[in-house]
Amino acid sequence: MNEFRDRGAPSSIPSGLRDLPWAPPESFLAIPDDEASFGSCPVVILPVPYESTVSYMGGTRYGPRGLLHASRFLETYDHELDFEPYLIGVHTLPELVLPDSGPEEALTELRRAVDGLIDQGKFVIMLGGEHSLSGPPILAHAARQSDKRLSVLQLDAHADLRAEYEGTPFSHACVMHRVHEQVDLVPVGIRSLTPEERAIIRARDIPVIFGHELRGDDWIERALQSLGDDVYITFDIDYFDPSLVPSTGTPEPGGGEWYPTLQLLERVFQEKNVVGCDVVELAPIPGLVAPDFLAAKLVYKMIAFYAMNHGN
Repeated sequence: MNEFRDRGAPSSIPSGLRDLPWAPPESFLAIPDDEASFGSCPVVILPVPYESTVSYMGGTRYGPRGLLHASRFLETYDHELDFEPYLIGVHTLPELVLPDSGPEEALTELRRAVDGLIDQGKFVIMLGGEHSLSGPPILAHAARQSDKRLSVLQLDAHADLRAEYEGTPFSHACVMHRVHEQVDLVPVGIRSLTPEERAIIRARDIPVIFGHELRGDDWIERALQSLGDDVYITFDIDYFDPSLVPSTGTPEPGGGEWYPTLQLLERVFQEKNVVGCDVVELAPIPGLVAPDFLAAKLVYKMIAFYAMNHGN
């Protein structure tokens, strides 16, 4: 079992009540704050339960909480990598509740939060929420690039390159359009786009790996060769085949599989400088916990790959 599940009451519980059956905290892996303080941890989990512009099925605002709850049941030991990745230090922040006055104001607030965390030297893993949230962290990292452009590895079913959707340029369907002039996009798993988005891809020579190409043998090498030295990973959970993750707003048939995707991520962390990442668009379905668990394990795998290349 996850070793934190049997640790007993957190230190904040009065001593006379500590023998009662308190549940673990709703932090990643249920790591107590007193064992993973903000100051001591290089990895910070930022949950952002924001949902404003979804266009089909809703529920992404519950994604961060569902992922964190599922993570309580992960083993802390990774048998494939033969170590406990959390030992690098992982702190979970409280949910960042963005204003509901409009997407532009909400994303401005998120940018302020991400800038502050990066300035503290943290490796930030943002949990969404809808995909529009990925814009501020991408641009925050891009602004810190001095002599080279940031690459964005976009694992996704949708191109998200619309200039505007349903009356706003701040829609989840526009997130990559808002950043594509400041960064180099490497989209993987795309299987839904418009003619206008395809025109942008051709005009800017964006090296897309479409969903049907994931059946081949060379797509991982193609993705790696397209990435620059510094990489931000944005992971829309609808990248996966819906047989693995039906719990998302627009589940497109086809898509990524678990082990090949991990192979790609492990090599990106090994061969590139990954500056940050996010996992978005999980929309939990009551009673169907496998996708929540998959998303939690995906986050833990990325922590593991980061720790392998940044641990002492």
